[in-house]
Amino acid sequence: MSMVSLPGLKDMIDKISQERNLPKPAVQAALREALMKGYERYRRTLRMNAPNFDDEYFNNFEVELDAEEEGFRILATKTIVEEVSNSDHQISLEEVKKVADEAQLGDTVLLDVTPDQGEFGRMAAIQTKQVLAQKLRDQQRKLIQEEFQDLEGTVLQARVLRFERQSVIMAVSSSFGQPEVEAELPKREQLPNDNYRANATFKVYLKKVGSGSHRGPQLVVSRADAGLVVYLFANEVPEIEDEVVRIVAVAREANPPSRYVGPRTKIAVDTLEREVDPVGACIGARGSRIQVVVNELRGEKIDVIRWSPDPATYIANALSPARVDAVYLVDPDIRQAHVLVAENQLSLAIGKEGQNVRLAARLTGWKIDIKDSANYDYDAETSKIAAAAEARQQVAQAEAADEEDSFLGDEELEEDLATSEELEEYDEAIAQADALDRDPSEVS
Repeated sequence: MSMVSLPGLKDMIDKISQERNLPKPAVQAALREALMKGYERYRRTLRMNAPNFDDEYFNNFEVELDAEEEGFRILATKTIVEEVSNSDHQISLEEVKKVADEAQLGDTVLLDVTPDQGEFGRMAAIQTKQVLAQKLRDQQRKLIQEEFQDLEGTVLQARVLRFERQSVIMAVSSSFGQPEVEAELPKREQLPNDNYRANATFKVYLKKVGSGSHRGPQLVVSRADAGLVVYLFANEVPEIEDEVVRIVAVAREANPPSRYVGPRTKIAVDTLEREVDPVGACIGARGSRIQVVVNELRGEKIDVIRWSPDPATYIANALSPARVDAVYLVDPDIRQAHVLVAENQLSLAIGKEGQNVRLAARLTGWKIDIKDSANYDYDAETSKIAAAAEARQQVAQAEAADEEDSFLGDEELEEDLATSEELEEYDEAIAQADALDRDPSEVS
């Protein structure tokens, strides 16, 4: 069997495997695909003026690599026929009988169709090199996807490599001993207090594992996602890991709209154990546990509050550290609440540029209006809410009436059509009766 020589093939496979962190079978698979594309290019150059091959023409061809002999062969699977119409896919029974008497029509044989070394050509070699680079990238992306797919939504240790535009390119690994893979930390996922310098390490939340063939890192990581806060608390508080304390909700503003406001997080916790204080468990003795989380997030302010099934209590807790006098659930249908605080607590309850009340509303799922206790007129506010609720009800009733009218209109139209058809049938019957009276023979 003939062979196209590839000097240094074994060393090349070893080198690519090491440089690209790919297993040798993956490198060999990419090389076989690339050589097959090169062979297709070579065959197309032989019939420049003839009709081109279709996409599935070379499906019966394959490349056999021989790393020890440092070369490759092109093999074709052909069907045995009586009369050959396509020599690439078929071979005559007479020809096969010369070497195998037991051959029969319809059987397949594997034949060596390797071109000569010189015939393979410079253009085919260039095509092979280009396709190999692409196939190696595809193999890398496939392996990365398989390795990290199950880790999406978890936290990894990352190391800063370089900067591209406003993104930080980091190196992450799926587990100890595994090779590092590049990940992108976009601008919107960065923390304002982080200092991203070369080789600095951070804990990052794996937000997305890309599956496309786009350029750049496949992995998108985040320092701003609420999932990172949940992981840090679960890692630091044994009661959360043991499911004695559970995290019910998290509201995080890692990149506030104004540079005058710092990052802040509110986290609601609860427990079914009476003797366990869930807030105290998260904070730790003298704040030791929460301080570890704060340090990892570079000084981000964190409020740990007690969750409650009672919305009023939950809202009051969520506005911590402000002291709340009263909470009125003025419109439960649209989840709207009025929160009364003393005048000296107004700014604390609202927070700098509204951050505290904004996070409390996001945490509880209620629309929260902060009111001064001294100036709050309960009857007037109740009347306003009742009027607004009545207006919404009237709008809903009007919309329902419009839908009903539209439905009835459709029914009336159908009845009108039915009546029209009945009238036509009646007119035809009268006409036939008149015709019979005149001359029965005229009616067919």
